[in-house]
Amino acid sequence: MHSINFEKLSIARIKEIIENNEQLVLSQKAEKAIIKCRKYLDDKMKDIGSPVYGISTGFGSLCNISIPADQLSELQHNLIMSHACGTGAKVRPEIVKLMLFLKVQSLSYGHSGAQLITVQRLIDMFNNDILPVVYEQGSLGASGDLAPLAHLCLPLIGMGEVLYKGQERPAAEVWKEFGWEPIVLQSKEGLALLNGTQFMSAHAVYSLIKAYRLSKWADVIGAISLEAFDGRIEPFYPLTHKLRTHKGQMETAEYFMNLLEGSELIKAHKEHVQDPYSFRCIPQVHGAVKDNIRYVSSVIENEINSVSDNPNIFPDEDMIISAGNFHGEPIAIPMDTLAISLSELANISERRTYQLISGLRGLPMFLVAKPGLNSGFMIPQYTAASIVSQNKMYCWPASADSIPSSQGQEDHVSMGSNSATKLVKVADNCETVLGIELMNAAQALHFRRPAKTSPKLEALLADYRKEVPFVDLDTYLSPLIHKSVNFLKNEKYF
Repeated sequence: MHSINFEKLSIARIKEIIENNEQLVLSQKAEKAIIKCRKYLDDKMKDIGSPVYGISTGFGSLCNISIPADQLSELQHNLIMSHACGTGAKVRPEIVKLMLFLKVQSLSYGHSGAQLITVQRLIDMFNNDILPVVYEQGSLGASGDLAPLAHLCLPLIGMGEVLYKGQERPAAEVWKEFGWEPIVLQSKEGLALLNGTQFMSAHAVYSLIKAYRLSKWADVIGAISLEAFDGRIEPFYPLTHKLRTHKGQMETAEYFMNLLEGSELIKAHKEHVQDPYSFRCIPQVHGAVKDNIRYVSSVIENEINSVSDNPNIFPDEDMIISAGNFHGEPIAIPMDTLAISLSELANISERRTYQLISGLRGLPMFLVAKPGLNSGFMIPQYTAASIVSQNKMYCWPASADSIPSSQGQEDHVSMGSNSATKLVKVADNCETVLGIELMNAAQALHFRRPAKTSPKLEALLADYRKEVPFVDLDTYLSPLIHKSVNFLKNEKYF
Protein backbone atom coordinates (compact mmCIF):
# COMPACT_ATOMS: atom_id res chain seq x y z
CA MET A 1 0.00 0.00 0.00
CA HIS A 2 1.25 3.47 -0.89
CA SER A 3 0.34 6.42 1.31
CA ILE A 4 -0.17 9.68 -0.58
CA ASN A 5 1.97 12.02 1.48
CA PHE A 6 4.26 14.98 0.97
CA GLU A 7 7.40 12.88 0.65
CA LYS A 8 9.05 13.19 -2.74
CA LEU A 9 7.83 10.64 -5.23
CA SER A 10 10.47 9.12 -7.55
CA ILE A 11 10.20 7.40 -10.92
CA ALA A 12 11.59 4.24 -9.32
CA ARG A 13 8.91 4.33 -6.60
CA ILE A 14 6.13 4.77 -9.16
CA LYS A 15 7.49 1.77 -11.04
CA GLU A 16 7.26 -0.32 -7.86
CA ILE A 17 3.72 0.83 -7.14
CA ILE A 18 2.48 -0.02 -10.62
CA GLU A 19 4.34 -3.32 -10.97
CA ASN A 20 3.29 -4.52 -7.50
CA ASN A 21 -0.29 -3.34 -8.02
CA GLU A 22 -0.13 -1.40 -4.75
CA GLN A 23 -3.24 0.30 -3.39
CA LEU A 24 -3.29 4.03 -2.73
CA VAL A 25 -4.44 5.64 0.50
CA LEU A 26 -4.41 9.27 1.60
CA SER A 27 -2.26 10.04 4.61
CA GLN A 28 -3.83 11.98 7.48
CA LYS A 29 -1.63 14.92 6.57
CA ALA A 30 -2.94 14.93 2.99
CA GLU A 31 -6.56 14.58 4.15
CA LYS A 32 -6.20 17.53 6.52
CA ALA A 33 -4.62 19.67 3.81
CA ILE A 34 -7.41 18.89 1.33
CA ILE A 35 -10.17 19.55 3.88
CA LYS A 36 -8.52 22.76 5.11
CA CYS A 37 -8.20 24.15 1.59
CA ARG A 38 -11.79 23.28 0.69
CA LYS A 39 -13.15 24.86 3.87
CA TYR A 40 -11.12 28.00 3.28
CA LEU A 41 -12.52 28.29 -0.24
CA ASP A 42 -16.12 27.67 0.89
CA ASP A 43 -15.78 30.34 3.57
CA LYS A 44 -14.13 32.71 1.12
CA MET A 45 -16.98 32.34 -1.36
CA LYS A 46 -19.42 33.80 1.17
CA ASP A 47 -17.86 37.26 0.96
CA ILE A 48 -15.41 37.01 -1.92
CA GLY A 49 -16.29 40.53 -3.09
CA SER A 50 -14.37 40.54 -6.38
CA PRO A 51 -14.22 38.13 -9.32
CA VAL A 52 -11.72 35.27 -9.05
CA TYR A 53 -10.76 33.47 -12.24
CA GLY A 54 -12.44 30.09 -12.71
CA ILE A 55 -14.06 30.25 -9.30
CA SER A 56 -16.63 32.97 -9.85
CA THR A 57 -15.93 33.64 -13.56
CA GLY A 58 -15.96 31.86 -16.88
CA PHE A 59 -12.86 30.27 -18.37
CA GLY A 60 -10.21 31.27 -20.90
CA SER A 61 -11.21 34.46 -22.72
CA LEU A 62 -14.55 34.29 -20.83
CA CYS A 63 -12.70 35.21 -17.63
CA ASN A 64 -14.42 38.61 -17.47
CA ILE A 65 -17.90 37.12 -17.18
CA SER A 66 -19.00 36.71 -13.56
CA ILE A 67 -21.15 33.72 -12.61
CA PRO A 68 -23.91 33.92 -9.95
CA ALA A 69 -23.21 31.94 -6.77
CA ASP A 70 -26.12 29.56 -7.33
CA GLN A 71 -24.64 28.49 -10.69
CA LEU A 72 -21.05 27.82 -9.63
CA SER A 73 -21.56 24.05 -9.32
CA GLU A 74 -23.17 23.94 -12.76
CA LEU A 75 -20.23 25.98 -14.10
CA GLN A 76 -17.77 23.31 -12.99
CA HIS A 77 -19.99 20.48 -14.27
CA ASN A 78 -20.26 22.16 -17.66
CA LEU A 79 -16.51 22.67 -17.77
CA ILE A 80 -15.84 18.93 -17.53
CA MET A 81 -18.47 18.09 -20.16
CA SER A 82 -17.57 20.77 -22.68
CA HIS A 83 -13.84 20.11 -22.54
CA ALA A 84 -14.12 16.37 -23.23
CA CYS A 85 -13.24 16.83 -26.91
CA GLY A 86 -10.51 14.23 -27.30
CA THR A 87 -9.91 12.46 -30.58
CA GLY A 88 -7.40 10.06 -32.09
CA ALA A 89 -6.08 6.85 -30.59
CA LYS A 90 -7.04 5.79 -27.09
CA VAL A 91 -4.37 6.27 -24.46
CA ARG A 92 -3.00 2.91 -23.33
CA PRO A 93 -4.44 1.78 -19.97
CA GLU A 94 -1.05 1.76 -18.22
CA ILE A 95 -0.69 5.48 -18.91
CA VAL A 96 -4.27 6.26 -17.88
CA LYS A 97 -3.58 4.59 -14.54
CA LEU A 98 -0.52 6.81 -14.13
CA MET A 99 -2.68 9.84 -14.94
CA LEU A 100 -5.06 8.94 -12.10
CA PHE A 101 -2.15 8.51 -9.71
CA LEU A 102 -0.48 11.78 -10.64
CA LYS A 103 -3.74 13.73 -10.49
CA VAL A 104 -4.31 12.46 -6.94
CA GLN A 105 -0.74 13.39 -6.03
CA SER A 106 -1.17 16.96 -7.27
CA LEU A 107 -4.54 17.48 -5.55
CA SER A 108 -3.29 16.03 -2.25
CA TYR A 109 -1.14 19.06 -1.37
CA GLY A 110 -4.19 21.13 -0.48
CA HIS A 111 -3.69 24.05 -2.85
CA SER A 112 -6.36 23.09 -5.41
CA GLY A 113 -9.69 23.28 -3.59
CA ALA A 114 -10.90 19.79 -4.47
CA GLN A 115 -13.37 18.06 -2.16
CA LEU A 116 -12.06 15.11 -0.20
CA ILE A 117 -14.69 12.86 -1.82
CA THR A 118 -13.44 13.87 -5.28
CA VAL A 119 -9.86 12.91 -4.50
CA GLN A 120 -11.00 9.72 -2.80
CA ARG A 121 -13.06 8.70 -5.84
CA LEU A 122 -9.99 9.08 -8.06
CA ILE A 123 -8.16 6.80 -5.62
CA ASP A 124 -11.06 4.31 -5.74
CA MET A 125 -10.80 4.26 -9.54
CA PHE A 126 -7.05 3.62 -9.35
CA ASN A 127 -7.36 0.89 -6.71
CA ASN A 128 -10.12 -0.93 -8.59
CA ASP A 129 -8.49 -0.58 -12.04
CA ILE A 130 -11.43 1.43 -13.33
CA LEU A 131 -9.63 3.30 -16.08
CA PRO A 132 -11.37 6.11 -17.99
CA VAL A 133 -11.24 6.06 -21.78
CA VAL A 134 -8.92 8.93 -22.71
CA TYR A 135 -7.85 10.05 -26.19
CA GLU A 136 -4.38 11.11 -27.32
CA GLN A 137 -5.34 14.24 -29.20
CA GLY A 138 -6.84 17.42 -27.81
CA SER A 139 -4.33 19.03 -25.45
CA LEU A 140 -2.13 22.01 -26.24
CA GLY A 141 -0.06 21.38 -23.13
CA ALA A 142 -0.70 24.87 -21.82
CA SER A 143 -3.88 25.47 -19.79
CA GLY A 144 -3.29 22.03 -18.44
CA ASP A 145 -4.11 18.93 -20.47
CA LEU A 146 -7.69 20.09 -20.79
CA ALA A 147 -9.30 17.59 -23.17
CA PRO A 148 -7.59 14.39 -21.94
CA LEU A 149 -8.07 15.34 -18.29
CA ALA A 150 -11.73 16.06 -19.00
CA HIS A 151 -12.10 12.49 -20.27
CA LEU A 152 -10.19 11.23 -17.23
CA CYS A 153 -12.60 13.02 -14.89
CA LEU A 154 -15.93 12.59 -16.71
CA PRO A 155 -16.65 9.41 -14.72
CA LEU A 156 -16.56 11.46 -11.50
CA ILE A 157 -19.81 13.11 -12.59
CA GLY A 158 -21.24 9.83 -13.90
CA MET A 159 -20.41 10.38 -17.55
CA GLY A 160 -17.97 9.02 -20.12
CA GLU A 161 -16.64 5.51 -20.54
CA VAL A 162 -14.28 3.37 -18.50
CA LEU A 163 -12.26 0.23 -19.10
CA TYR A 164 -13.14 -2.23 -16.35
CA LYS A 165 -12.24 -5.92 -16.29
CA GLY A 166 -11.27 -5.82 -19.95
CA GLN A 167 -14.48 -4.20 -21.18
CA GLU A 168 -15.29 -0.62 -22.12
CA ARG A 169 -18.54 0.40 -20.47
CA PRO A 170 -20.45 3.57 -19.57
CA ALA A 171 -19.09 4.90 -16.30
CA ALA A 172 -22.63 5.25 -14.95
CA GLU A 173 -23.13 1.46 -15.18
CA VAL A 174 -19.95 0.70 -13.26
CA TRP A 175 -20.80 3.37 -10.68
CA LYS A 176 -24.12 1.62 -9.96
CA GLU A 177 -22.30 -1.69 -9.41
CA PHE A 178 -20.07 -0.02 -6.81
CA GLY A 179 -22.92 1.93 -5.25
CA TRP A 180 -21.27 5.25 -6.09
CA GLU A 181 -23.19 8.45 -6.77
CA PRO A 182 -21.96 11.04 -9.27
CA ILE A 183 -20.05 13.78 -7.50
CA VAL A 184 -21.58 17.24 -7.34
CA LEU A 185 -18.63 19.46 -8.12
CA GLN A 186 -18.11 22.57 -6.03
CA SER A 187 -16.58 25.91 -6.95
CA LYS A 188 -13.18 25.65 -8.65
CA GLU A 189 -13.18 21.82 -8.72
CA GLY A 190 -13.53 21.49 -12.47
CA LEU A 191 -10.47 23.65 -12.93
CA ALA A 192 -8.59 21.68 -10.29
CA LEU A 193 -9.28 18.53 -12.27
CA LEU A 194 -8.63 19.87 -15.79
CA ASN A 195 -5.84 22.37 -15.17
CA GLY A 196 -2.76 20.19 -14.74
CA THR A 197 -0.02 18.37 -16.60
CA GLN A 198 -0.94 14.79 -15.70
CA PHE A 199 -1.48 13.67 -19.33
CA MET A 200 1.99 14.89 -20.28
CA SER A 201 3.57 13.74 -17.02
CA ALA A 202 2.09 10.25 -17.19
CA HIS A 203 3.48 9.75 -20.69
CA ALA A 204 6.85 11.03 -19.49
CA VAL A 205 6.90 8.69 -16.47
CA TYR A 206 5.88 5.74 -18.64
CA SER A 207 8.63 6.56 -21.13
CA LEU A 208 11.27 7.09 -18.45
CA ILE A 209 10.54 3.72 -16.87
CA LYS A 210 11.03 2.17 -20.30
CA ALA A 211 14.06 4.35 -21.03
CA TYR A 212 15.96 3.14 -17.97
CA ARG A 213 15.33 -0.46 -19.01
CA LEU A 214 16.21 0.09 -22.67
CA SER A 215 19.40 1.94 -21.76
CA LYS A 216 20.56 -1.12 -19.82
CA TRP A 217 19.51 -3.47 -22.60
CA ALA A 218 21.34 -1.35 -25.17
CA ASP A 219 24.55 -1.97 -23.24
CA VAL A 220 23.93 -5.69 -22.85
CA ILE A 221 22.96 -6.15 -26.50
CA GLY A 222 25.83 -3.92 -27.62
CA ALA A 223 28.23 -6.15 -25.70
CA ILE A 224 26.88 -9.28 -27.43
CA SER A 225 27.18 -7.54 -30.81
CA LEU A 226 30.75 -6.49 -29.99
CA GLU A 227 31.63 -10.12 -29.28
CA ALA A 228 29.85 -11.35 -32.40
CA PHE A 229 31.69 -8.77 -34.53
CA ASP A 230 35.03 -9.77 -33.04
CA GLY A 231 35.36 -6.29 -31.56
CA ARG A 232 38.12 -4.80 -29.45
CA ILE A 233 37.99 -4.09 -25.71
CA GLU A 234 40.39 -1.11 -25.67
CA PRO A 235 37.71 1.58 -26.28
CA PHE A 236 36.20 0.58 -22.94
CA TYR A 237 39.36 0.90 -20.85
CA PRO A 238 38.87 3.48 -18.06
CA LEU A 239 41.99 5.53 -18.85
CA THR A 240 40.40 7.09 -21.94
CA HIS A 241 37.19 8.00 -20.16
CA LYS A 242 38.99 9.68 -17.27
CA LEU A 243 40.14 12.25 -19.83
CA ARG A 244 36.56 13.32 -20.59
CA THR A 245 34.68 12.59 -17.34
CA HIS A 246 31.10 12.53 -18.60
CA LYS A 247 29.33 10.39 -16.01
CA GLY A 248 27.29 8.31 -18.45
CA GLN A 249 30.31 7.65 -20.64
CA MET A 250 32.37 6.38 -17.71
CA GLU A 251 29.47 4.27 -16.42
CA THR A 252 28.95 2.65 -19.82
CA ALA A 253 32.61 1.75 -20.27
CA GLU A 254 32.80 0.30 -16.77
CA TYR A 255 29.64 -1.72 -17.34
CA PHE A 256 31.03 -3.20 -20.55
CA MET A 257 34.21 -4.24 -18.78
CA ASN A 258 32.03 -5.97 -16.20
CA LEU A 259 29.78 -7.63 -18.79
CA LEU A 260 32.74 -9.00 -20.76
CA GLU A 261 34.75 -10.25 -17.81
CA GLY A 262 35.79 -13.87 -18.41
CA SER A 263 35.10 -13.83 -22.16
CA GLU A 264 37.25 -15.95 -24.45
CA LEU A 265 36.21 -13.96 -27.50
CA ILE A 266 37.20 -10.53 -26.24
CA LYS A 267 40.66 -11.80 -25.31
CA ALA A 268 41.27 -13.40 -28.71
CA HIS A 269 43.87 -11.92 -31.07
CA LYS A 270 42.42 -9.25 -33.39
CA GLU A 271 43.62 -8.70 -36.94
CA HIS A 272 41.89 -5.33 -37.25
CA VAL A 273 43.22 -2.19 -35.55
CA GLN A 274 39.92 -0.37 -35.01
CA ASP A 275 36.18 -1.01 -34.91
CA PRO A 276 33.51 1.12 -36.60
CA TYR A 277 32.06 3.95 -34.54
CA SER A 278 28.86 2.03 -33.75
CA PHE A 279 31.09 -0.26 -31.63
CA ARG A 280 34.04 1.93 -30.72
CA CYS A 281 31.95 4.91 -29.60
CA ILE A 282 29.37 3.00 -27.56
CA PRO A 283 30.54 4.63 -24.28
CA GLN A 284 30.17 8.09 -25.74
CA VAL A 285 26.76 7.54 -27.36
CA HIS A 286 25.12 5.27 -24.79
CA GLY A 287 26.65 7.44 -22.07
CA ALA A 288 25.14 10.63 -23.47
CA VAL A 289 21.74 8.92 -23.44
CA LYS A 290 22.22 7.90 -19.80
CA ASP A 291 23.05 11.46 -18.84
CA ASN A 292 19.98 12.78 -20.63
CA ILE A 293 17.69 10.20 -19.04
CA ARG A 294 19.02 11.30 -15.66
CA TYR A 295 18.36 14.95 -16.45
CA VAL A 296 14.85 14.38 -17.79
CA SER A 297 14.05 12.17 -14.83
CA SER A 298 15.02 14.97 -12.42
CA VAL A 299 12.72 17.41 -14.23
CA ILE A 300 9.78 15.01 -14.35
CA GLU A 301 10.22 14.12 -10.69
CA ASN A 302 9.95 17.81 -9.87
CA GLU A 303 6.78 18.00 -11.94
CA ILE A 304 5.00 15.02 -10.41
CA ASN A 305 5.71 16.36 -6.93
CA SER A 306 4.19 19.75 -7.78
CA VAL A 307 0.82 21.46 -7.91
CA SER A 308 0.11 22.22 -11.56
CA ASP A 309 -3.48 23.49 -11.61
CA ASN A 310 -4.75 27.07 -11.47
CA PRO A 311 -5.68 29.19 -9.56
CA ASN A 312 -3.59 28.15 -6.55
CA ILE A 313 -5.15 28.50 -3.12
CA PHE A 314 -3.11 29.47 -0.05
CA PRO A 315 -5.30 29.22 3.06
CA ASP A 316 -2.54 30.23 5.50
CA GLU A 317 -1.72 33.36 3.50
CA ASP A 318 -5.40 34.10 2.72
CA MET A 319 -4.59 34.30 -0.99
CA ILE A 320 -5.96 32.89 -4.23
CA ILE A 321 -3.46 33.43 -7.04
CA SER A 322 -4.20 32.98 -10.73
CA ALA A 323 -0.94 32.21 -12.49
CA GLY A 324 0.47 29.65 -14.94
CA ASN A 325 1.60 26.46 -13.21
CA PHE A 326 -0.42 24.45 -15.74
CA HIS A 327 1.92 25.45 -18.59
CA GLY A 328 3.76 22.42 -19.97
CA GLU A 329 6.94 24.12 -21.18
CA PRO A 330 9.14 22.90 -18.27
CA ILE A 331 8.51 19.29 -19.28
CA ALA A 332 7.79 19.67 -23.01
CA ILE A 333 11.38 20.53 -23.90
CA PRO A 334 12.88 17.68 -21.80
CA MET A 335 10.43 15.21 -23.34
CA ASP A 336 11.58 16.28 -26.79
CA THR A 337 15.21 15.75 -25.78
CA LEU A 338 14.41 12.32 -24.31
CA ALA A 339 12.86 11.33 -27.63
CA ILE A 340 16.09 12.35 -29.37
CA SER A 341 18.12 10.31 -26.87
CA LEU A 342 16.09 7.14 -27.35
CA SER A 343 16.20 7.68 -31.09
CA GLU A 344 19.99 7.72 -30.87
CA LEU A 345 20.01 4.40 -29.01
CA ALA A 346 18.01 2.99 -31.92
CA ASN A 347 20.21 4.69 -34.53
CA ILE A 348 23.47 3.21 -33.27
CA SER A 349 21.79 -0.16 -32.69
CA GLU A 350 20.65 -0.34 -36.31
CA ARG A 351 24.19 0.45 -37.47
CA ARG A 352 25.56 -2.45 -35.44
CA THR A 353 22.93 -4.72 -36.97
CA TYR A 354 24.02 -3.55 -40.42
CA GLN A 355 27.66 -4.36 -39.66
CA LEU A 356 26.75 -7.85 -38.41
CA ILE A 357 24.97 -8.85 -41.64
CA SER A 358 27.55 -7.35 -44.00
CA GLY A 359 29.71 -10.45 -44.38
CA LEU A 360 32.67 -8.92 -42.54
CA ARG A 361 35.23 -10.47 -40.18
CA GLY A 362 34.45 -14.05 -41.06
CA LEU A 363 30.68 -13.80 -40.62
CA PRO A 364 28.52 -15.08 -43.49
CA MET A 365 26.49 -12.54 -45.44
CA PHE A 366 23.10 -12.02 -43.80
CA LEU A 367 24.12 -14.51 -41.10
CA VAL A 368 23.10 -17.72 -42.89
CA ALA A 369 25.31 -20.60 -43.96
CA LYS A 370 24.02 -20.58 -47.56
CA PRO A 371 23.33 -16.97 -48.61
CA GLY A 372 21.67 -16.68 -51.98
CA LEU A 373 19.31 -19.59 -51.64
CA ASN A 374 18.53 -18.07 -48.24
CA SER A 375 18.04 -14.34 -47.59
CA GLY A 376 18.69 -14.90 -43.92
CA PHE A 377 18.67 -11.75 -41.81
CA MET A 378 18.65 -9.35 -44.74
CA ILE A 379 15.21 -7.87 -44.14
CA PRO A 380 15.15 -7.39 -40.36
CA GLN A 381 17.79 -4.73 -40.95
CA TYR A 382 15.40 -3.08 -43.45
CA THR A 383 12.78 -3.09 -40.73
CA ALA A 384 15.16 -1.50 -38.26
CA ALA A 385 16.20 1.10 -40.85
CA SER A 386 12.56 1.96 -41.51
CA ILE A 387 11.89 2.39 -37.80
CA VAL A 388 14.89 4.64 -37.11
CA SER A 389 13.87 6.78 -40.07
CA GLN A 390 10.40 7.13 -38.59
CA ASN A 391 11.97 8.13 -35.27
CA LYS A 392 13.73 11.00 -36.99
CA MET A 393 10.32 12.41 -37.95
CA TYR A 394 9.09 12.03 -34.37
CA CYS A 395 12.18 13.84 -33.10
CA TRP A 396 11.13 17.16 -34.56
CA PRO A 397 10.57 19.14 -31.33
CA ALA A 398 6.87 19.69 -30.69
CA SER A 399 7.85 22.29 -28.07
CA ALA A 400 9.18 24.52 -30.86
CA ASP A 401 5.60 25.14 -31.98
CA SER A 402 2.82 27.30 -30.56
CA ILE A 403 -0.67 28.15 -31.82
CA PRO A 404 -2.71 30.78 -29.93
CA SER A 405 -6.14 29.76 -28.63
CA SER A 406 -9.13 31.08 -26.67
CA GLN A 407 -9.32 34.34 -28.64
CA GLY A 408 -5.68 35.11 -27.88
CA GLN A 409 -5.98 34.83 -24.10
CA GLU A 410 -3.89 31.66 -24.28
CA ASP A 411 -1.46 33.05 -26.83
CA HIS A 412 1.52 30.77 -26.17
CA VAL A 413 1.21 27.05 -25.65
CA SER A 414 3.83 24.34 -25.10
CA MET A 415 2.44 21.59 -27.35
CA GLY A 416 3.90 19.29 -24.70
CA SER A 417 1.08 16.81 -25.23
CA ASN A 418 2.48 16.14 -28.69
CA SER A 419 5.95 15.86 -27.17
CA ALA A 420 4.48 13.26 -24.81
CA THR A 421 2.65 11.06 -27.31
CA LYS A 422 5.49 10.97 -29.82
CA LEU A 423 7.96 10.22 -27.02
CA VAL A 424 6.04 7.02 -26.28
CA LYS A 425 6.20 6.09 -29.97
CA VAL A 426 9.97 6.64 -30.08
CA ALA A 427 10.41 4.53 -26.93
CA ASP A 428 8.37 1.71 -28.49
CA ASN A 429 10.39 1.96 -31.69
CA CYS A 430 13.69 1.90 -29.81
CA GLU A 431 12.61 -1.29 -28.07
CA THR A 432 11.85 -2.94 -31.41
CA VAL A 433 15.18 -1.93 -32.96
CA LEU A 434 17.07 -3.29 -29.96
CA GLY A 435 15.10 -6.53 -30.19
CA ILE A 436 16.17 -6.84 -33.84
CA GLU A 437 19.81 -6.23 -32.91
CA LEU A 438 19.66 -8.90 -30.22
CA MET A 439 18.28 -11.41 -32.72
CA ASN A 440 21.12 -10.60 -35.13
CA ALA A 441 23.80 -10.58 -32.43
CA ALA A 442 22.76 -13.96 -31.06
CA GLN A 443 22.68 -15.39 -34.59
CA ALA A 444 26.13 -13.97 -35.41
CA LEU A 445 27.66 -15.24 -32.19
CA HIS A 446 26.75 -18.78 -33.23
CA PHE A 447 29.34 -18.54 -36.00
CA ARG A 448 32.06 -17.85 -33.40
CA ARG A 449 31.55 -21.17 -31.68
CA PRO A 450 33.05 -23.07 -29.95
CA ALA A 451 34.59 -19.90 -28.45
CA LYS A 452 32.46 -18.39 -25.71
CA THR A 453 31.64 -14.95 -24.46
CA SER A 454 31.47 -14.11 -20.75
CA PRO A 455 29.54 -16.30 -18.30
CA LYS A 456 27.00 -13.50 -17.75
CA LEU A 457 26.24 -13.14 -21.43
CA GLU A 458 26.27 -16.90 -22.03
CA ALA A 459 23.60 -17.34 -19.34
CA LEU A 460 21.46 -14.64 -20.95
CA LEU A 461 21.87 -16.18 -24.40
CA ALA A 462 20.89 -19.60 -23.10
CA ASP A 463 17.61 -18.13 -21.85
CA TYR A 464 17.15 -16.20 -25.08
CA ARG A 465 17.52 -19.36 -27.16
CA LYS A 466 14.57 -20.87 -25.29
CA GLU A 467 12.46 -18.13 -26.86
CA VAL A 468 14.20 -17.38 -30.15
CA PRO A 469 15.97 -20.28 -31.91
CA PHE A 470 19.01 -20.16 -34.17
CA VAL A 471 17.88 -19.78 -37.79
CA ASP A 472 19.53 -22.31 -40.09
CA LEU A 473 17.36 -21.86 -43.18
CA ASP A 474 14.93 -19.13 -44.19
CA THR A 475 11.87 -19.01 -42.01
CA TYR A 476 9.00 -16.73 -40.99
CA LEU A 477 10.91 -14.02 -39.09
CA SER A 478 8.21 -11.63 -37.87
CA PRO A 479 7.14 -13.87 -34.94
CA LEU A 480 10.79 -14.22 -33.93
CA ILE A 481 11.23 -10.45 -33.92
CA HIS A 482 8.19 -10.10 -31.68
CA LYS A 483 9.56 -12.74 -29.32
CA SER A 484 12.93 -11.02 -29.27
CA VAL A 485 11.34 -7.67 -28.43
CA ASN A 486 9.22 -9.30 -25.74
CA PHE A 487 12.37 -10.80 -24.22
CA LEU A 488 13.51 -7.26 -23.44
CA LYS A 489 10.72 -6.93 -20.87
CA ASN A 490 12.90 -9.08 -18.57
CA GLU A 491 15.19 -7.13 -16.28
CA LYS A 492 16.84 -9.95 -14.36
CA TYR A 493 20.04 -9.73 -16.44
CA PHE A 494 20.98 -6.38 -14.94
